[in-house]
Amino acid sequence: MKAKHQRLILALVALVGVGGAGVLAASALRDEAAYFRTPVEVAAGKTEVGEAMRLGGMVAKGSIVRQADGLTIRFVATDGKASVPVEYKGIVPDLFGEESGMVADGRMRGDGTFVADRILAKHDERYMPPQMGDMPKDMKAAPKA
Repeated sequence: MKAKHQRLILALVALVGVGGAGVLAASALRDEAAYFRTPVEVAAGKTEVGEAMRLGGMVAKGSIVRQADGLTIRFVATDGKASVPVEYKGIVPDLFGEESGMVADGRMRGDGTFVADRILAKHDERYMPPQMGDMPKDMKAAPKA
């Protein structure tokens, strides 16, 4: 076989390999893609049952209900204009609580409940871990750049 043919075959094999890797990467990204939605958008019907998405908002005061199994919790996510019931089975983050920010990954169920696979708790930029105690009064927030 001539060197010219060997280079042509090698180039075609490399092209097929790069194309295959691109298809695999696109497939993996499509499965992980999730739109960020607020309770107002969910209430407006901008979601579909079974659609993968992220729900962001605040945990409504007095809405956290722990089930008898010790792992399942139900609460209401709100943005002040609309509310969405959420169900999660698992261990919640330490910062998760009433009137705190949260983001949940999951899907909408047919009954209008958001079933979360993962919950992330949000905190403000001045957060101090409970072990550190309260932030001293004379300590000011760092200036923003």
